[in-house]
Amino acid sequence: MNETAPYMKIDVDAVLRARLPRHYRWIPRPLIRMVERTICQDQLNDLLRRNAGRRGAEFCAGVLSDLDISYSIRHGERLPADPHVIIACNHPLGGLDGLILIDYFTRHYGRPVRFLVNDILMAVDPLSDVFMPINKHGRQSRSDASTIDTVLASDTPVIIFPAGLCSRKGKGGVVADLEWQKMFVNKAIASRRPVIPIRFSGENSKFFYNFAKWRKRLGIRLNIEMIRLPKEMLRAAGRSYTITIGHPIAWETLRGGAQARRQAADIRQQVYSLT
Repeated sequence: MNETAPYMKIDVDAVLRARLPRHYRWIPRPLIRMVERTICQDQLNDLLRRNAGRRGAEFCAGVLSDLDISYSIRHGERLPADPHVIIACNHPLGGLDGLILIDYFTRHYGRPVRFLVNDILMAVDPLSDVFMPINKHGRQSRSDASTIDTVLASDTPVIIFPAGLCSRKGKGGVVADLEWQKMFVNKAIASRRPVIPIRFSGENSKFFYNFAKWRKRLGIRLNIEMIRLPKEMLRAAGRSYTITIGHPIAWETLRGGAQARRQAADIRQQVYSLT
């Protein structure tokens, strides 16, 4: 760690000033301070400062150490020795689970991994070398699509949260992913990579799920509960999680095209049956 090195710094006030120059002066300062507190700006910047100069898996390891986060692996023997795999995992936490997966699979395979993520996460500079952006709200750029195809053709392990969003509370109070998107199935077939189903333990706070429920009931389409995710990560300090690994699913057994959506749902079900 080199705390004197330049590091990414979160500054809500500066972002609003830059993005909304015409309206900035009308934004109440107490509202800006409230947003800063909600996203735990000071605590996040302290984490970033303490891990200044670290990137990729090294950055993840530093954050996990600072938060005293540990994890254990069940059925690690199921992982193939060949790193030419797609790792498909449920997404219970919304950030911390990603840091842990990057840390573990980098250690396991002894090489850098890549992670398919929403393109807005490319703003997280210490992980920009790990992340590969997926544009969920428009057409994928040619350069990004080319990067993804190049990585999939290599021996680099690739991780994905097929649900995109982190888990929500559904019927009966069960916390689980929303629908898994089919892209990873088609990419596995095209790149001839087996899919490794992974189940990650853990939940966010009741407040987070209730916030999401009421937001939906009020007809608000924007997932504003996501602003709570930094606080959810920080409140997890000192906890331990379990990663359960399933049997590899051979790419030859996958069905793409019109059947890919059904296949993705089947793999999601397999993940939630892992013990």
